[in-house]
Amino acid sequence: MVGRPSPKTSPPPAWPDAESIAVLDGLFGQSPIGIAVYDTELRLVRVNPALERLSGTPAERLLGKRVHELLAGAEADAVEERLRTVLRTGRPLVAVEHHGHTPADPERRRAWSVSSFRLAAPSGRVLGVACAVVDITERHLAGRRVALLSEAGARIGSTLDVTRSAEELTEVMVPESADFIAVDLLAGVDVGEEPPPGPVPGAAVLRRAAIRSVLARAPEATYPVGALITYHPDTPQARCMTTGVPRLIPVLAEDADWLAHYSERAAKILEAGVHSVMTLPLRARDVTLGLVHLYRWQRPDAFGEDDLALAVELAARAALCLDNARRYTREHQGVLTLQSGLLQSGAPDPGALEVAHRYLPAQAHAGVAGDWFDVIPLSGARIGLAVGDVTGRGLVAVTRAARLRTAVRALAVMDLTPDELLTRLDELMQRAQQFQQVDGDPAEVFATCLYAVYDPVSGRCSAASAGHPPPAVVRPGGPAELLRMPVGLPLGLGGLPFEAIDVDLPDGSFLALFTDGLVRSRAGDIDSSLSRLRQALARPDTQLDTLAQSAVDAVMPNHAPEDDAVLLLARTRLLSRDRVATWDLPSEPVIVAKARAMTERQLGAWHLEDMAFTTELIVSELVTNAIRYGRPPIRLRLIRERSLICEVSDTSSTSPHLRHAATTDEGGRGLFMIARLADTWGTRYTPTGKTIWAGQTATPDAAPS
Repeated sequence: MVGRPSPKTSPPPAWPDAESIAVLDGLFGQSPIGIAVYDTELRLVRVNPALERLSGTPAERLLGKRVHELLAGAEADAVEERLRTVLRTGRPLVAVEHHGHTPADPERRRAWSVSSFRLAAPSGRVLGVACAVVDITERHLAGRRVALLSEAGARIGSTLDVTRSAEELTEVMVPESADFIAVDLLAGVDVGEEPPPGPVPGAAVLRRAAIRSVLARAPEATYPVGALITYHPDTPQARCMTTGVPRLIPVLAEDADWLAHYSERAAKILEAGVHSVMTLPLRARDVTLGLVHLYRWQRPDAFGEDDLALAVELAARAALCLDNARRYTREHQGVLTLQSGLLQSGAPDPGALEVAHRYLPAQAHAGVAGDWFDVIPLSGARIGLAVGDVTGRGLVAVTRAARLRTAVRALAVMDLTPDELLTRLDELMQRAQQFQQVDGDPAEVFATCLYAVYDPVSGRCSAASAGHPPPAVVRPGGPAELLRMPVGLPLGLGGLPFEAIDVDLPDGSFLALFTDGLVRSRAGDIDSSLSRLRQALARPDTQLDTLAQSAVDAVMPNHAPEDDAVLLLARTRLLSRDRVATWDLPSEPVIVAKARAMTERQLGAWHLEDMAFTTELIVSELVTNAIRYGRPPIRLRLIRERSLICEVSDTSSTSPHLRHAATTDEGGRGLFMIARLADTWGTRYTPTGKTIWAGQTATPDAAPS
């Protein structure tokens, strides 16, 4: 079988022929990508016109030079190391990013993408290394802008603090965009004040809020943080703030306005090397908050339009965060002011207790809570101590706490026992929740409360708790210990009744009431906090205020609680026996005259003779009422504290009522006379009966030491 003859193939052309070389030369010369060829000694032996344009240098000034003659410093070392690696291994390096300056534009930093590969002859002999260079400056700048904006969105405004937001802006822009940055805010913005609407006067006062430099220290001509600054109306800063238009000064030395109005400061800034400046307004919601200044002196390239556009967008984002922080600061300060006015109280006038307190608001981002306390003077020289915590945050919590504190005061002056007072409060809280549900607010409101009453005559303290931590007690010479007492449910839950406990406190004992914010934190252990508190309270210290501060320092060294914290310290003072006079009286009308006589003698012993007439009338009416309407035994007691207190007790629970007697009535004027003669008066019920009391302000010269 005869097959077809196979077609003849022509032999391949010889390599390299003239036409192939011409094609390769045309490709090398016409390529829009810069190409450089190095020999095995890494000398530049050929470049194409595209690379000449990229470098801004003609070929005759490039050929024959080594890498270190073309580049300098760390850049030359990095490029030479990459080329030697490619030459040695034969593995190409693709799209390696390189940054630097060109001789044609030494002030602008550029970016290139460089791909390097080894050149070899058909025989396998290594000829050198070729590099393909693409200018990616614009792409790099766009990517950097996107990354910087993304970083700014994540970092600026992380807290609702005005100063911290300004600092975060400086951290984002230095050293990425500038060598130095300063943020100036209108005076008052940092504390939440509302900036004036409309254009800002050029001579407005600003406060430097934050600065940042690439160097360890800023130039000497820079205003420090906290300095008050006023710019001349014709300076670029004042014009920028007035018009709201950013100002770019590429070459600072050529700016006539700056040199004319700030000759001394401009000279210092120029001496420091600053050569390019940008000033931008910080505006948000049609309100100017301040200015931001950017300077360059380390980087040789001047600010350009691209830098200005990026800075404007960053300043706009920062201004919104600053305004949000300013608004929050204003609301937070308002709530703190309201809480300070409604909840805090100083020591009472009576000397039965020496009182000191510490109130620490929570960190700003946590919001103000409903912690409160109160010190309430009561009848019989007694003192009521109350501390509590209401659920919620912000203005609503403060309002609820103020209502609860007012209710405690109103019930306390009725001389209710601690357990009965908490029962009444619980009923009020439950009724309040019913009204809220009617108004469309289904949220349940709870509160904890500890109420204690100290009697300086007997030295006894009665206390009851509604879900609140028990107080700490320190007796003279003894350790600090938490009072063992039943803790009922929080107010507003209802259920089981509250139970009070009575303890005897010797003279000079300490009683510490606190909220859980003092000892409870997410990171710490409540048991260790209580242990530190007890150790601090057990230290001997004659100054109660110093003891309160040392206790807070021991439990909370940074003074930045996650929740509001209250510490109320009270040191007991027993009334001496010569300050109390007590008589048991028979239920006979003739005893009234004897009671007046005993009162007169006792007032003479106390050097209160000028109060004898009024006091005798009060005693006469109180004893007469007890004989006529009460039941024996009857007891008369005079207490000489910072006021003079007259008390008459009997075993009847009948409550007297003040009324205006008619002109024809023979009686009914006793309590009316007492109300007119005494400064205060009232009725206190006890398990065995009642006590009617009246108080008078003693003369200052007879006040006890």
